[in-house]
Amino acid sequence: MQPSEPVRHLNQRQLAERWDLSEATLERWRSEGIGPVFLKLQGQVRYRIEDIEAFEVDSLRRSTSTREVIGGAA
Repeated sequence: MQPSEPVRHLNQRQLAERWDLSEATLERWRSEGIGPVFLKLQGQVRYRIEDIEAFEVDSLRRSTSTREVIGGAA
């Protein structure tokens, strides 16, 4: 990857840092089917930026019982 190319994937450590979570939390989420979809390539987990951002949008809430609607129906 050349320096001018945008980042397209994050590894587990990078996503944990982005969300201020432990890597163990992301590992647990994967085993429980929680969190963004991920790639597993030759034993390495990668998250696509577009999947991370979609998960973040889907996780928006105005209150604990109300999902925030962004550009469509909830």
